[in-house]
Parts: sequence; C-alpha cells; structure tokens
Amino acid sequence: MRRIGITTTIPVEVVYAAGCVPVDLNNAFINSDDPAALVAQAELDGYPRTACGWIKGIYSVVKSSICDAVIAVVEGDCSQTQAMVETLEATGVEIIPFAFPYGRDRDLLRLQIDKLIARLGTTWDAAFEWKHQLDRIRRKVWMLDELTWTQNAFSSFENHYYQVSCSDFNGDPAAFEASIPSPKPTTSDLRLRLGYIGVPPIFTDFYQYVETLGAKIVFNEVQRQFTMPFETNDLVEQYLLYTYPYDIFGRIEDIKREVRRRSIVGLIHYTQSFCFRQIQDLIIRRHIDLPILTIEGEAPTKLDARTRVRIESFVEMLR
Repeated sequence: MRRIGITTTIPVEVVYAAGCVPVDLNNAFINSDDPAALVAQAELDGYPRTACGWIKGIYSVVKSSICDAVIAVVEGDCSQTQAMVETLEATGVEIIPFAFPYGRDRDLLRLQIDKLIARLGTTWDAAFEWKHQLDRIRRKVWMLDELTWTQNAFSSFENHYYQVSCSDFNGDPAAFEASIPSPKPTTSDLRLRLGYIGVPPIFTDFYQYVETLGAKIVFNEVQRQFTMPFETNDLVEQYLLYTYPYDIFGRIEDIKREVRRRSIVGLIHYTQSFCFRQIQDLIIRRHIDLPILTIEGEAPTKLDARTRVRIESFVEMLR
C-alpha cells in the first residue's frame, strides 16, 4: 500500500478509497524521537532560520522516506508550503497539489476533490463509502470532546491528541478507533476553563503545564475542526464547513459559539514564528470580547521560562 504524506488535513476519504495510507507529516514530525534534530537537518540543507519550524520538520520527515508521495495543500494552509514542496520535488519526491479555494467556492472545491480522485485512481462512490466509515469514528471523538468540557472526563492533552489525530486516523482507522479511551470517573470540575485557538502548538509540554496551574483547556479550535464536527452526507459540503483553510471570520464565529457553549473565561492564541497567521491576531482581538493571551513558538521544545511566566500570570489574572 502506498503511503501518502499530507501537509495538513485534506479529504482523507479519497486517500483511503484509493487503497493508500495517509500520513499526517505534522504529526510524524512532532511525535518523532527527536523533532529538533529534524529542524536542524533542514537548516543544514540550506533552509533559512526564519522559515517555519513545522515546514522544516515536514521537509526532513519526507526526506527520511516516510512516504511515497506528498499531497501538498498549496492554498488554504501555510504560505511556505509551495516553496517547501518545490525543494522536495527537486529531489524526486512525487508532489500532488491540492487547494482549498479562497472564498469557499463550492464548484472549485468539488473540482479539486475530483482531480485528487482521478490522480489517486479511485471514485466518488468509494470516497463516500469511506466517509461513512470515518464519520462513525469521528462521532466517538466528538463525544470525547463533549465529555471533556461537560464532565471533566478527559485531560486537556487527550482532547488535543485524539482530535488532531483525525487528520489521518494515524494511518489505521480501526486501530485508532480501538485506542479511543473510555471516560474516566467524573469529578467536580473546579478548574479554570480556557480555550486554545490557532494551529496546534509546537511546544511539547503545553497542555500538561496548563493543568499544573489549576486550569484546563476545554476547547481546541483547529484540532476540533480536524474532526469535521458537523453532520452532513455531502463530502464537498463537509470540506466547505471546515473552517481552518478559509478566512478568519468563519473561524471567529466558530470560536465565539464554542466560548459561549463551554463557558470559557479566557483564550490562549498560539502563533507560530514567521507565520502569516500572526497578523490575524489583530482581527481576533477586535472581534472576540474575552481576555486573550497570545504566545509564540518557534522550535519543538518544552515551554521556555518567559512563556511559562506569561501563562501563569494570565491564569492568575483570570482567577
């Protein structure tokens, strides 16, 4: 079975329908034995220090021959993806481009999915069949998310991990489904309820540290979107409702709705160094009437002392 790397969440149903195994290259990078070494390797190959840490990590992961081809999202994700995949293509890696059209154009998105289906040699019917199978697993992760904030049944990290893993279902949907834990005995939740917005953190101990402060992340914005948290029988509609690759205003409405529903008292907005999405922090602050702490990460390490102090001060202020 061919292993197909993906640079972010894409219509994964198509990959499975083609008899291939999807590999989320972000997860492969951050969960590797030494992600910092992967970043260093990219810089040794000539990547500038000011390139995104995730991009450098993905580049080195692909060069380690983890996959046979890469589906690269060249519109709707990282602005540095195109240059990164060009450096890989120059070394002989097969690149399959995919784009989420700006403006949520249904016809253009359908065309992109249609081209992906043709490129991988499968059919719409097979993709729909996989959608039904994966939706069953997604519903279990939706329940895990709900029990995190309603019954304190899962930790902040568990909430993050199982949602972010829905990008590729760890390459084995059946095994992933079997790994979803049962709820723990519920206890009264006296923790401060926080929300996390922005791309998943490159810090390796973020969630664990927040919980040592007596706070809890009960909402992971982008990770939750990876679970496709909406009921629809239409594959195109599913990826139109998915907020991450489109404009910031759809994301803001989703954040506001979940803040109200989950009784969240403050947000931590994570931004990646050298990422264009840092600029969107300005818009988020103008449209969301809630205390927001913006933190920045560059390399896959534990939280630095300055960021720890800022998070601790934010929690104390909210308390």
